[in-house]
Amino acid sequence: MVLGLPDATLRPFVDRYVGYRERADVPLLRRESAGVFVVLIMGWGAPLDVTDPRSAERGVTDVDSFVAGTFDSWCTTRTVGVGEGVELLLAPLTARRLLGLPLSELTNRAVGVGQLPGRWLERLRDRLAEAPGWPERFALLDRVLAARLAASPPVDPRLDWAWRWLVDSGGRVSVGVLADELGWSRRHLASRFRQEVGLPPKMAARLLRFQQAHAASAQAGATGRAVDWAAVAASCGYYDQSHLIRDFHQFAGATPAALLASR
Repeated sequence: MVLGLPDATLRPFVDRYVGYRERADVPLLRRESAGVFVVLIMGWGAPLDVTDPRSAERGVTDVDSFVAGTFDSWCTTRTVGVGEGVELLLAPLTARRLLGLPLSELTNRAVGVGQLPGRWLERLRDRLAEAPGWPERFALLDRVLAARLAASPPVDPRLDWAWRWLVDSGGRVSVGVLADELGWSRRHLASRFRQEVGLPPKMAARLLRFQQAHAASAQAGATGRAVDWAAVAASCGYYDQSHLIRDFHQFAGATPAALLASR
């Protein structure tokens, strides 16, 4: 794995680039947790399958590059061979600007990059594959992503403000408070979130709390000590431990303890 830091002008939008090269001599199956983010994989090695167990139509098969929109449940990936590529995790409103389409069109879906408008990601993937090394690939990403953002209209500042407050609160601010501060009805706020973020604000808030709990449990488990799940639940804004377990079941497909033991 090779980590790349985007140009300073891009860091408000893109946290990092993750370059990878991985060999799997036998089929490698992974369970991927849900999240209120967009996954962009641009690869040029062994193809993979992305499967949502709820519906085969939501996944994609035999692709090396794909975009996965915001998901409200876990999915699986399967590959065999040597995979190489770059992974980006994008905040929804950044992805909306880069991709040039409302994220409602990608909710709970993974699609090959060739299916997206303009096929610019397909061309970018080819250029990344031809680049001599990771520094050149990361520099190419800087140029292309900066140009895409410069050419795209900004999102509605009111929606951007609501999203940032939701993130900064760790999913704790209520939908009613957000709507009141904006002067919108709850229904209008939910409609705008579904269209641009891909999920309603209440689900986005649950996923933000889950992501925080997922990271906290991994950090606590890394110490080798027993994890106090009730404390994790309280620190991440859950009403109680049972609500934490419910979200882990829905978003990761396992209890917190089982997920931690599988690492």
